Amino acid sequence: MGFGALGLSQLEANAATDFRNPLQLKSPHFQGKAKAVIHLFMNGGPSQVDTFDPKPMLDRYAGQALPMENLRTERRTGAAFASPFSFKRYGQSGVPVSEIFSQVAQCVDDIAIIRSMYADSPNHEPSLMLMNCGAERLIRPSLGSWVTYGLGSANQNLPGFIAMCPRGYPIQESQNWQSGFLPSVYQGTYIDTQHRRMDKLIENIRSAALPTKRQRQQLDLLRALNEKHLERRRGDGKLEARIASYELAYRMQMDAVDAFDIEREPKHIREMYGEGMQARQILIARRLVERGVRMVQVWHGRGQPWDNHDDIEEGHRRLARQCDQAIGALLKDLKQRGMLDETLVIWGGEFGRTPTVELPRPGLNAGKINGRDHNHWGFTMWMAGGGVRGGYVHGATDDFGFRATKDTVHVHDLHATILRLLGFDHERLTFRHAGRDFRLTDVHGNVVRELIA
Repeated sequence: MGFGALGLSQLEANAATDFRNPLQLKSPHFQGKAKAVIHLFMNGGPSQVDTFDPKPMLDRYAGQALPMENLRTERRTGAAFASPFSFKRYGQSGVPVSEIFSQVAQCVDDIAIIRSMYADSPNHEPSLMLMNCGAERLIRPSLGSWVTYGLGSANQNLPGFIAMCPRGYPIQESQNWQSGFLPSVYQGTYIDTQHRRMDKLIENIRSAALPTKRQRQQLDLLRALNEKHLERRRGDGKLEARIASYELAYRMQMDAVDAFDIEREPKHIREMYGEGMQARQILIARRLVERGVRMVQVWHGRGQPWDNHDDIEEGHRRLARQCDQAIGALLKDLKQRGMLDETLVIWGGEFGRTPTVELPRPGLNAGKINGRDHNHWGFTMWMAGGGVRGGYVHGATDDFGFRATKDTVHVHDLHATILRLLGFDHERLTFRHAGRDFRLTDVHGNVVRELIA
């Protein structure tokens, strides 16, 4: 009766619209408080009992076997290992935070600490994929890709999703910000923030051979040829994304130079964030969301820097010293600019660490007995801004910080809650692929409503 033709015409119209502007602004399912996300990824796995989940029982049992069986993790562990760091209560909420994050602690009344996180595996690779893509092994779109797919971008001259990691890739490399089966325009754009010079920071940002006017003429010709090519391949997501990427690269030449140049910030703001790569990339993250980028992932560094299997005191103290001031400054800076209410800041790794000491093995730990193994049974993450309930501690691990025991939050639940803060019902934000509707949380996930203000 003609309904099939009506449906086909609508699909063709949608495909044409997506081709013209795949990052066009879109409305979420309902009014969400958060409009952008900054994900501070402490890759390698920070220790919950040394940062935001103090455990006095570890002092009592230090050097002794726990009064329970050690949970199975990646490597063998031994006696209880007391934290080498002191904790202090901060803010009106009186939440205890480790000395190594004293600057972040000053913002604790704006932070919701989740002490009852848990994942499925004690290994980096599957845990990174679960945290970033909602699936341990299958090729699925990343959180940032889902966010830009759902919301589009508020700045058509910059990528909607940017991943920054100094000196190279984390474990699993670009899979952490992949678009999976979503059109590739939604994948993250990687920036190596070890560089200061713009031509190194963003390679090929300017053409050495053509002035801007000639580039525009060249791109117009290329676009005309590509559109003719696309007419016979309507709905080819990769081709559409490639065409869009040429246009985005052209438009980025001005906006990207401005966004990544922190020397344009007032001196007192640069001093507020501090010195070093972490300070620089965290300040850039604020500048990016200020300019309409939807999702910015800030990785601590190449590989897994927080993976302190030995010398937890030296490792965690050094790593926290690199980023504590800048993270605290980010929260204060967003708040003073009126941006914190609409910017969701997330902190954490792919899992935590054991409250027991890791036992050395030949070729591992250099014979030291002062580090912690991976721990997916219970760990801590925190969120701030974007509609999050500040000054709040959610859930708990057992007396030793080994397993999440109260109001537990799986990674799928975290993802469902993040999407809720952005205005999405995680069960309805879907993409049709291979004959079924896929979503970030697959067939799992519950919104943790206690985390929402």
